[in-house]
Amino acid sequence: MACGVVMLFATLGLTAAVPEAEPGPDPRLGYVLTYKQQANCNSSNPPSCANNSTLNYCLDDNEYPLNEIKAYIHADPIFAKKYADRRFQSANDLVENIAKPQEQNFNYAFYKGRSTGQSPYDVTHWAGPEGYICPSEVLYSMPKRIQNQEGKWHVILNEVFLNTQTVRLETCLHPEAACRALAPCYGSACSQKYTYHRLLSWDPCIPQKGIFVDIYRLPSGCSCHVPAK
Repeated sequence: MACGVVMLFATLGLTAAVPEAEPGPDPRLGYVLTYKQQANCNSSNPPSCANNSTLNYCLDDNEYPLNEIKAYIHADPIFAKKYADRRFQSANDLVENIAKPQEQNFNYAFYKGRSTGQSPYDVTHWAGPEGYICPSEVLYSMPKRIQNQEGKWHVILNEVFLNTQTVRLETCLHPEAACRALAPCYGSACSQKYTYHRLLSWDPCIPQKGIFVDIYRLPSGCSCHVPAK
């Protein structure tokens, strides 16, 4: 009898010694995690999609961990409370007095910032079709990876199931160049503006952190600045 009691306690002790599994997506959800965290994973290292780029974001990513993001969405009991987006955005609802077709057709191929002719303000500065006074590229995009203010690159939850996070990016085509159609005496210059965006993210170097919200600085406008005299 005593021997049986000893064996029982020994068995209980062994059971208690088994470590608990790390929290994470349940494999029974149907999404198998294929992402293998590297031993020396460092979120400060740029991803391959950022190679040969000076931008702090990637609009495309051939290594986007789609299955992993799906699994963590399913594992997050409050995901529906975190997520919000207007999937289809355009000038129709974000720019007053300009319709989507107008903004899409803005073409600044004629303008080079400052003319290469004898005068820095020849016909290439004054002429041209309609558009913004500071030539810019406007994209209604769904970025896949972005670098945050601490220099960490995170995966952005985008185009997973029907979940998107649309961002309007407006980038100066000729930063610091003269504003088009403005007289030289003003000494004007185009200035890049930025906005902080809160986006649902995932860190491939800390996958057990799950889906979280982080803040990212992205180009939001190109404005004409006239210095004080």
